[in-house]
Amino acid sequence: MNATLDMLRVRRSVPPVRLEGPGPSREELDDLLTIAARVPDHGKLAPWRFLVIEGEARLTVGEAIAKTHAADFPDADAGRLDLERKRLAHAPLVVAVVSRAGPHVKIPEWEQVLSAGAVCTNLVIAANAAGYATSWLTEWFAYDRRILDMLGLEPSEKIAGFIHIGRPQEVPSDRPRPVLAEIVTRL
Repeated sequence: MNATLDMLRVRRSVPPVRLEGPGPSREELDDLLTIAARVPDHGKLAPWRFLVIEGEARLTVGEAIAKTHAADFPDADAGRLDLERKRLAHAPLVVAVVSRAGPHVKIPEWEQVLSAGAVCTNLVIAANAAGYATSWLTEWFAYDRRILDMLGLEPSEKIAGFIHIGRPQEVPSDRPRPVLAEIVTRL
């Protein structure tokens, strides 16, 4: 028996609306982020960084998301705007993994993007191993320049994912997984 493999066999994303507090302490989060950063990183570029969104900041960012949605959809009803406002408010903690991938003389940009994805995966696994539940999402606002500017991202930076971390109210039933015979080719 291996605890890591056992956890990975049953790991399941939990929607943010089913996450609650308490979230990780500052020390726990620092440990989770340290673990998340231990990924393949050709050239030691660290082509990613973390943006921790917690406490009142979740509501501040949510208000900006709602205002941006309202500007694009002036007919949006109060219910939809409330949904947009609460996008980051369900879980006690949201970590945005910011990709800083860019042109490099030796390291292909694609490898840098993959490294940011690996950071997201490591953070999800580390948080689950620590007893939390997670959901890795992007949503429309991860691609909206107005929101990215408000979050302080540079023009070349992108959101690799918003990792919602909390305690599960309930774990949803598993979804169908790919059939190995349909996704594996042996040479």
